[in-house]
Amino acid sequence: MASLPPGTLDNHHLQHHHDQGGAIAARHLTAATAQRSEMETDKGMSAAIVEGNDTVTGHIISTTIGGQNGEPKRTITYMAERVVGTGSFGVVFQAKCLETGETVAIKKVLQDRRYKNRELQLMRLMDHPNVIYLKHCFFSTTPKDELFLNLVMEYVPESLYKVLKHYTSSNQRMPLIYVKLYMYQIFRGLAYIHNVVGVCHRDVKPQNLLVDPLTHQVKLCDFGSAKVLVKGESNIAYICSRYYRAPELIFGATEYTSSVDIWSAGCVLAELLLGLPLFPGENAVDQLVEIIKVLGTPTREDVRCMNPNYTAFKFPQVKGHPWHKIFQKRMPHEAIDLASRLLQYSPSLRFNALEACAHPFFDELRGPNACLPNGRPFPPLFNFNQELVGASPELINRLIPEHIQRQMGLNFSHFGGA
Repeated sequence: MASLPPGTLDNHHLQHHHDQGGAIAARHLTAATAQRSEMETDKGMSAAIVEGNDTVTGHIISTTIGGQNGEPKRTITYMAERVVGTGSFGVVFQAKCLETGETVAIKKVLQDRRYKNRELQLMRLMDHPNVIYLKHCFFSTTPKDELFLNLVMEYVPESLYKVLKHYTSSNQRMPLIYVKLYMYQIFRGLAYIHNVVGVCHRDVKPQNLLVDPLTHQVKLCDFGSAKVLVKGESNIAYICSRYYRAPELIFGATEYTSSVDIWSAGCVLAELLLGLPLFPGENAVDQLVEIIKVLGTPTREDVRCMNPNYTAFKFPQVKGHPWHKIFQKRMPHEAIDLASRLLQYSPSLRFNALEACAHPFFDELRGPNACLPNGRPFPPLFNFNQELVGASPELINRLIPEHIQRQMGLNFSHFGGA
């Protein structure tokens, strides 16, 4: 069910308690493909079609890249080593470039010849430290004449899901410094895709957040559900993995904003702090029940803000659970405050990604001597560029520490100011 049907929520649902340690829904929802168009060879795919087969591991693929703007053409050969992810979208495998020895990730998706691939189009627009980087791409065919698009990306060995599982399996909480470091980079990546590229990810969850175990750099990945949201244009509501799905999507909203990603990021923050999902719903209705048990019953105004077309307002009155009781007593006030500003019913009341980055919860990262617990430096955190266009000088001053401003000799006038 895509959204909440009228009259389906009653006190029985709200009295039903669930095991919060339930397995995270891993089902990947792919977005509809981009506008109809004849499939044409992209400029970045000089050798568009190569022979392939149905097997992945051990398969060798050769393709030609270059040949643009006077750049010489060269052949690259990949040896597929192991499958690292599967879903309705296709398969992701780890591969090695035989010419350079470099390890890459290749996402292989079945391509409808009548359409361009939206994920490819969007990934070509993006270049940011906290977004997975598309190196190049090529098409391959099978003996059945199926056409596959292969997205060749940088390889990042871990996901936030696996990192969190490492802690929970040994009955430990993730150290707060890592919660801060990972969440800050997630918001930084979201600020870039929302403000610079104009893209909403629509499937932010721990499985789609990659972590380099050495540098602790975080990268958003899997843009298979991503879309440029245009005001006034309708979008599908049945998007985003259930535990991280914003309430306006549950209410069937089709004209939502990138704040659905902010809700998802708020759910990820809560999960890192708690060690388990905050809203482990078993279906669409139950997902709303889990949210109401924490936030309380939405007001009529809340519902109007989420979906003006949702008129059936029949909810039992439930009082919200105080945030400080949801998190353990020793949880810093700043962590609780940030979660409360992200997980709001009304999309317009949620922080945007840059406001989240500037929150005091992340102040520890901005200290002049801040570093990883092993003494190594943090990954780059303050090399902002286009995402600060239009930000107020006050916000920029909160985002970039004084010692970094001095090092860089920054002049904020070129950011576009107030």
